[in-house]
Amino acid sequence: MEKIEEQFGNLRIAKRCALNGDPTYLLDIDVSKSVEAESNHLVAVSCSNKSIKVYNRETLHLLREYSGHPGLLNGVRFAHTSENMLFSACSDGTIKCWDIRLATQETVQSFRGYPSNIFISFDINCSDLIVCAGTEKVEEDTFMVFWDARSNTNYACAAKEPLGTYSETHNDDITKIRFHPIKPNLVVSGSTDGLVNVFDINKENEDDALIATCNSNSSVSFIGWSGKDYKQVYCMTHTEGFCWWDLTQIDTEEPMTLLQILDVREVVFIENSNLNYLIGGLYHEKADKLFVVGGTAMGNIHLINCGIDGLSLVGSLPGGHSATVRSFYWNMTDDSLLTGGEDAQLLLWKPGAVERSLVKKASMKIASSVQQQVRVHSTSLKRKKK
Repeated sequence: MEKIEEQFGNLRIAKRCALNGDPTYLLDIDVSKSVEAESNHLVAVSCSNKSIKVYNRETLHLLREYSGHPGLLNGVRFAHTSENMLFSACSDGTIKCWDIRLATQETVQSFRGYPSNIFISFDINCSDLIVCAGTEKVEEDTFMVFWDARSNTNYACAAKEPLGTYSETHNDDITKIRFHPIKPNLVVSGSTDGLVNVFDINKENEDDALIATCNSNSSVSFIGWSGKDYKQVYCMTHTEGFCWWDLTQIDTEEPMTLLQILDVREVVFIENSNLNYLIGGLYHEKADKLFVVGGTAMGNIHLINCGIDGLSLVGSLPGGHSATVRSFYWNMTDDSLLTGGEDAQLLLWKPGAVERSLVKKASMKIASSVQQQVRVHSTSLKRKKK
């Protein structure tokens, strides 16, 4: 822990990229992760103005921009086996895939949902074979929709139709989808119904596929995998709660819950600062530690350690952003950190870095034009468990 605390505390801003034009929220960040990308990582950012921007990770030089989406963007992901394939989900009921080597706005693949589908979450599994998206509730229907992600040789192919859906295990908006980092058949979903469900998609039907149902007792805002061999799942809620479960206890008499905190803001003490919200979590493989990342309305970032005995502050990064931080990506290889916020800034933090320009961008936090993207959903719960 001391080493992690030192690494985090030594982070300084190395590069700062401010979006020009209209103020824009930076909603999601992903970094290319294939072997071929080791020497030249790419960064993709989804923005509240319905655009996706791709940068060189070291220089934050803009390489590609994809705009003109008909709806709100809900996530951006690089393929695991190729740094050139970039996926995004849109509220118009489509998943799109671009080859960033091509200087065109045209997609190389698209995946179409059913007519009523509004996608608000998605992920691609670690083998790049399956794409899954979660929908907003329409009337009484909520779906997890699956597609075959393998590319066709013909770039001009028609939009792919779904392989199938899960529709019985959530009864409200599916806010997050996360495939297992190393097992392509496992996926976890989180919803505003308070449930976090774990599935084995190799099973023939939804009932058999459902491995575990965990109840967060609040609307789920973030989910992830953790622990050795990633046999744990955790979530955060729209009410700033935190839950952590051990899947190895599914078939035992022992409780699955490792930790459950209704409001993290009430239990984490931060001297001369405060904690206003949670951004997400990360599992540090080398340290075998789970961390929560949170922040303040003025843009300070806090790293919080998670243990079965509770949460504790590791360190803070002040002075980078000037408004709420919405997204981050911690690179375990070089201990660098990327953050994006409501001040329309993308920051690259590196150990011991010195920023050439120390001018902090004035707050550009915009009004409620994108609040539909971050609305706090109903916390009605699905009481009956599978």
